[in-house]
Amino acid sequence: MLPKDPAILLSFVNMKLRNEYGSLKELCDDLQVDMVDLCRQLDKIDYQYSIERNQFI
Repeated sequence: MLPKDPAILLSFVNMKLRNEYGSLKELCDDLQVDMVDLCRQLDKIDYQYSIERNQFI
């Protein structure tokens, strides 16, 4: 289950990407999260996924 608060969600997802997953797709597949929904949630607080950096910036 992912955090509901957008700021905590951002921190959680970026930590997972940094420490455990090589891509957003891997994270979403493993945690069974819809990638589009996750990106929309973080876009609401003006963060978008960077493939090059493998994090939301």
